[in-house]
Amino acid sequence: MEEDKNKRKPATLAERLKAVKKTRWIRFGIVSVIFFLFVVWLNNYWVLLIYPLLFDIYLTLYIPWNWWKSSENKVVRTVMSWVDAILYALVLVYLIFTFIGQNYKIPSSSLEKTLLVGDYLWVNKMCYGPRVPMTPIHFPLCQNTFPWINVKSYTDKPQLKYRRLPGIRDIERNDIVVFNYPTGDTVAFKVQNPDYYTLSYVEGRKALAGYVRDSYSRGDYIDIGSYEFGQRCLAAGGEIIKKNPEVFGDVLYRPVDRRENYVKRAIGLPGEYLKIKNDVVYINGRPLQEPENVQYAYSIYTDGTAISDENWEEAEVSLADRCVSVETAGGVVYAQKYGADGQLYEAGVPLTKASAAYFRSLPFVTKVEKMPTLYDPAFRDLVYPVTKDYGWTRADYATNLEKGIWIPKKGETLKLSLFNLPIYERAIKNYEGNDLRVENGKIYINGKQTDSYTFQLDYYWMMGDNRDNSLDSRYWGFVPEDHVVGTPMFVIISIDQDKGFLQGFRWDRIFKDANPDK
Repeated sequence: MEEDKNKRKPATLAERLKAVKKTRWIRFGIVSVIFFLFVVWLNNYWVLLIYPLLFDIYLTLYIPWNWWKSSENKVVRTVMSWVDAILYALVLVYLIFTFIGQNYKIPSSSLEKTLLVGDYLWVNKMCYGPRVPMTPIHFPLCQNTFPWINVKSYTDKPQLKYRRLPGIRDIERNDIVVFNYPTGDTVAFKVQNPDYYTLSYVEGRKALAGYVRDSYSRGDYIDIGSYEFGQRCLAAGGEIIKKNPEVFGDVLYRPVDRRENYVKRAIGLPGEYLKIKNDVVYINGRPLQEPENVQYAYSIYTDGTAISDENWEEAEVSLADRCVSVETAGGVVYAQKYGADGQLYEAGVPLTKASAAYFRSLPFVTKVEKMPTLYDPAFRDLVYPVTKDYGWTRADYATNLEKGIWIPKKGETLKLSLFNLPIYERAIKNYEGNDLRVENGKIYINGKQTDSYTFQLDYYWMMGDNRDNSLDSRYWGFVPEDHVVGTPMFVIISIDQDKGFLQGFRWDRIFKDANPDK
């Protein structure tokens, strides 16, 4: 009798539908409306193949989705209840994080004081339109690596073409934007800062230093700022990195949407000309108004009196940004700090105009001056592109170009030359997937000689507000549209890492606008 009682009785489709409760029909109707609206928005009608599963889950129950609920084994019921809840949560998180928005933690001070280290942001993906997953099979709570076990959190296949759903608006100037790190396509796992290409150049240049020195004695002068030498450095450095995994780690490739997330401010838009002269950004020849909280590196001189913790906190300078004192004949100067390797570096204290004015008001401070950024061809600022030295620095960028550096725009054609090729090589080759090479002074794209290229994507120029302490487009170039993730809406919570969780909880930043300069 018990066996007959538990045995599921066969039923026709009409009988199954008749047995469905009214509330379940209502839930199914709501889910169906949402599902069909989503399909129209996605513009991919293959997704309709999923609908019969929804029909069965809510109404017909031909598939025994809840088989475990009738199990006599308590362990099975307990375990499966957790599995069911976790799978449901992961699917929900996957959909929300992909199409609506996701949380993001500010890891560095590049946007201080607009966004602070320890801010947890809600990033809106619907503003610019959500990007359809290019790597659809991935764990939604990890960007690319499972923590602690250091195992990849996604599968390389399948890879889908870039496609973005309709959004509310396009990126506008001064928007704060979250995007995938453009030069994060190739990664030396143990040394991820600087990026792989800068690291390759540096290691290659060190390896070729003896060859360069010998060239002077041979009378065979080598232009260390040339594109040809830059390419040799890249190739030599890449080989060194690959042959020394114990130092640099394995060399990994990451697809676009699994690269690390960065957050910066959109300064230049597609089709515009940009140059930086004495720290002032010019767009199409006109100076751009700086964000209210823009910071630069300063040296602070005192009469010998030490700057107290209270002074640093009043000026809102974090522990990481505070410089150590160096005694001089005239007193004390704060212009250096220790790096992670224990070495002492020229750094400068990052200050806003208001913070600089505060230090000038202190009676024991004798001078506060902005630190200059000087060009030195032997120890140049490794700004973009690293493969050719144009004589630029982060403070004076593209100054020797009449209009400045042109930011590529979809559908527009650029006249190519050996002079400007290093600037646009990465966009043509890495971002748009073309085969590009130079032979006998001639440019070949996909095997055909050419002197022009029409771009397939829009590009942006991103910079941090902490101008002298920000790895941004000045160091790795343009951000392609397919790398854009979204824009931060508000701060969820914020914790001052210098003070710990309880004392460092910044109550005044909860739900604070993350785009205050818009």
